[in-house]
Amino acid sequence: MIISYPIAAAFLGTFLAQFIKIPIHYMATKEWKFSLMFSTGGMPSSHTATVVSLAMAIGLSEGYLSNHFAISLVLAVIVMHDATGVRRHAGHQAELLNQLTNDFTNLLEVIRHPNLKRYETRKKLKELLGHKPAEVFFGAILGIVVALLLFGIYYD
Repeated sequence: MIISYPIAAAFLGTFLAQFIKIPIHYMATKEWKFSLMFSTGGMPSSHTATVVSLAMAIGLSEGYLSNHFAISLVLAVIVMHDATGVRRHAGHQAELLNQLTNDFTNLLEVIRHPNLKRYETRKKLKELLGHKPAEVFFGAILGIVVALLLFGIYYD
C-alpha cells in the first residue's frame, strides 16, 4: 500500500465525517450546503472521527498495550473533551457576541448614529465551532467503523 494503515484510517475518517455532514444537513433543512465539507462543528464530529480512527487503527495493528496506542488514545480523549467543552463554549460566546453586535447596530440605527455603516459591515463570528455530545459520540462510532473496515483491506 502507498500509505500506512493508521494514516489512511485517520484521513478516511476525516473525509467521511465531513462528507456525511452534507446529506445530514440536507435532511434537516432541505438545503444542500456543500461548504460543510470544509467547516467545523456539526454531525458527526470529524475531529473525533479522525483521532478515533487513528487510535483504533494503531490498536488493531500494534496492539492495545503498545505505547503508540496509549499516545493516540490520550490524544483522542483530549480532542473529544475539547470538542464538547472549550470549542463548544467558544461557539456559544461567538453567538452571544454576534447578537450583541446586532443589537448595538439596531440601537445605532434607531438613534441615527453617523457611524452606523461602519458597524453594519462587520463580519459575524463563526458560531458553529464545537460539538454536542451526540455529535462526538457518532464521530467516535464512525472512527471505529472506518478503522475496522480498513483493517480488513490492509491485513487480509
